[in-house]
Amino acid sequence: MKHWLLVLAILLWRFSVSAQGTSLYFPPTTGTAWAATSPQSLGWCQPRLDSLLNFLGRKHTKSFIILKNGRLVVEQYYGTFTRDSLWYWASAGKSLTATLVGIAQQDGLLSLDDTTSRWLGRGWTSAPNAKERLIKVRHQLTMTTGLDDTPPAPCDNESTRAACLLYRADAGTRWAYHTGPYRLLQNDIAAASGLTINQYTNQKIGSRIGMGGGWLNDVYYSRARDMARFGLLMLNRGTWDQTVILRDTTYFRRMTTPSQAFNRSYGYLWWLNGQPTYMLPTSPLVYNGPLVPSAPADLIAALGKNDQKIYVVPSLGLVVVRQGNSAAQSKLAVSSFDTELWQYIGAMLNCITAATTGRSAQVAFEAYPNPASSAVTVQLPAPVPPGASLLLTDMLGRVLHRTAAVAPATRVSVDGVSAGLYQLQLVAADGTPLGRQRLVKQ
Repeated sequence: MKHWLLVLAILLWRFSVSAQGTSLYFPPTTGTAWAATSPQSLGWCQPRLDSLLNFLGRKHTKSFIILKNGRLVVEQYYGTFTRDSLWYWASAGKSLTATLVGIAQQDGLLSLDDTTSRWLGRGWTSAPNAKERLIKVRHQLTMTTGLDDTPPAPCDNESTRAACLLYRADAGTRWAYHTGPYRLLQNDIAAASGLTINQYTNQKIGSRIGMGGGWLNDVYYSRARDMARFGLLMLNRGTWDQTVILRDTTYFRRMTTPSQAFNRSYGYLWWLNGQPTYMLPTSPLVYNGPLVPSAPADLIAALGKNDQKIYVVPSLGLVVVRQGNSAAQSKLAVSSFDTELWQYIGAMLNCITAATTGRSAQVAFEAYPNPASSAVTVQLPAPVPPGASLLLTDMLGRVLHRTAAVAPATRVSVDGVSAGLYQLQLVAADGTPLGRQRLVKQ
């Protein structure tokens, strides 16, 4: 009975979200038409949006796009860069490759359990034959090939020549951000399909979602809107409008959840927020906390060198794209810019607005994980009104738990609460409602 109550609660929650007008829009696959909506209609703060766009301009940005449920809300270009300008995805293209591998597997062309040698032949590395045979397609996808990610010169992290792919550890026993073995996934796909990587990409994704672009020396180039189209495809879990592109739902789930035990913030070539620990390129260290603490916990990201970004946030219906030169110190993927950028975005989304008619201010806040099992973390914009509280209530409004609201994050326990649908309410000291959000207890 408890299981069915949970299922019913989740269905009611999803229906409620749908009823609030959050159904996704998909632009036509040809032409330049793309429906838009204004930031003001969404309650976003215009002054904080202006600050965000100015910040991006100072950080060497060329293009910036925000989609809300598929509709264009922000589209900004800087300098001589335009909507038709091409730019490289850098390692953000890894996430596109991961999607192509999933499609190739669902089409029966290859399997993640295939040895890489099946597609590249023996001797594609300098590892002993017995060690090379341990490396599978899934190890290329998860950065766990065991090959040395810091080979001596003239080799580097991106080298794909056998002489540069040196044995360091058995496949599956360590995580290291290693672009060389990843790039050879494109050769796996080409060998399995009999098509070039550009032909396969265009046939399986590009032409079906209206995404232009192409691979050049293993790097994808496109316009900003093409990146946004790919992000929208991922927001809808591999389906474009009524066209299912990646129908293997199990693969999609595994692609966007922790893929191995070493780096919990890495899926199949996708970066994952909201995990308890993370690792970074070129470092063997494990860091505590989420990858991007200022961003929603369910964010997944395609991240490339010099701060090429595709962020996908299912809970908010957002796709965010950034192209440009390095915003700060050059990094391979994750950088401090991610946290800075999401501080600006969060300030814009979590705007506190009070109507001049005397209505209460409404505060937007995020809660994760949702569904929750024992506790939920509520991200609150600063400043929180003095004396404000977070209430956990049932759907009849009965208060089950009260916690003092403290920015930037407050932990609310749901222990002892039956599975079902509840509400988190932020209230002022005098009990005036300031904001609310539905919560599923599992």
